[in-house]
Amino acid sequence: MSLSLNRPRERPRRGGLLALNDANPLVPYLYLLPHGALFLAFIVFPILFGVYVSTHHYDPVATTQPFVGLEYYRQLFDRQSPQFDLFWLAMRNTALFVVLSVPLLVAYSLALALQLYRPVRGRAFFRAVFFLPGVLSWTVVGVLWRWLFDNQSGLVNAVLTGLGQDTIPFLTTEGLAWVPILAATVWASVGFNMTVYLAALSGISQSLYEAADLDGATSWAKFRYITWPLLSPTTLFVTVTTVLAAFGLFFQSVFITNAGPNRSTLSVIQYLVSEAFTNVQYSSAAAMSFVFAGVLLVFTAVQFRLMIRDIGGRR
Repeated sequence: MSLSLNRPRERPRRGGLLALNDANPLVPYLYLLPHGALFLAFIVFPILFGVYVSTHHYDPVATTQPFVGLEYYRQLFDRQSPQFDLFWLAMRNTALFVVLSVPLLVAYSLALALQLYRPVRGRAFFRAVFFLPGVLSWTVVGVLWRWLFDNQSGLVNAVLTGLGQDTIPFLTTEGLAWVPILAATVWASVGFNMTVYLAALSGISQSLYEAADLDGATSWAKFRYITWPLLSPTTLFVTVTTVLAAFGLFFQSVFITNAGPNRSTLSVIQYLVSEAFTNVQYSSAAAMSFVFAGVLLVFTAVQFRLMIRDIGGRR
């Protein structure tokens, strides 16, 4: 007791702006500075520069950049403009890809997670088999699936020929050209969603299933009233990230179909890149990118609102 009374009091550190200790009020900002600098350099500046480019007739080699206001935005909604048809065709193609791929990726990944969460033999091996394609670059994935569905020398048509069937020109038939794009996307992307669902399944208490077994619940009833409601936040995350990734369709349509046939698989990102770097219409491409970003923001906000309301209604 006497030792504690005689111990000298520890003086609070002084926190001046020049103090070399943690009490300096600038210390938190020094930790935040690197991220803040990168955020300004790679997020804020490109957005502001994009606004500048889209509101000027931008030419990187010209000495003056005439201000045109919202002219390039207006052209996207003017049927007489050369950009109108291709931009909205690309929007429709991308929306079709989202509608086709997202339900497939969410449902298939959930089914895989439910099967591979069980203690089946070789579970770790099959988890790796479904996850590993996701580490490949989209360039490799695109080239691989183009070869698989090639009209003449593709493996799929070779199998059909071996079975005595006629070959199917997947890559040059409108509608069928989406088959290799969807197959490649599901093959390369389903592993990530499956892993997220596996992590969520491990967080569900087994006591809930044991109580359901005592009540004589069937497998479907346990999924309907236990698994699915408790996976709702995970499904929201998986759906939103999958939708955003699907709207970013680019490499699959470039390397598998090259936007063909007849531009039936032309995606918005592919058209933006072509408008900027092939047609050298930077201002038009910038305006398209902002309109496309606005559509994504609205779509994501509506999706969040609907799914969060659905999750809240179940609680």
